[in-house]
Amino acid sequence: MANMANNLFQQAKNAVQQITNGQNISQQDKQAAQNAIQSAYTNATPEEQQELQQLEQQLRQQNEIQ
Repeated sequence: MANMANNLFQQAKNAVQQITNGQNISQQDKQAAQNAIQSAYTNATPEEQQELQQLEQQLRQQNEIQ
């Protein structure tokens, strides 16, 4: 189970990274990243949860910029 949670965590990180580094990001991409964060959060360790909160913050800031 920990491995699957870790995989979700990695997917969330990757999704946010793509949005942070990319141009012309669609609302769908942002929603997918948000969903990945939510999915990962359920099974994440406290440390991962903290990092996921930071990723979510980055996502919010990215939304304000564009």
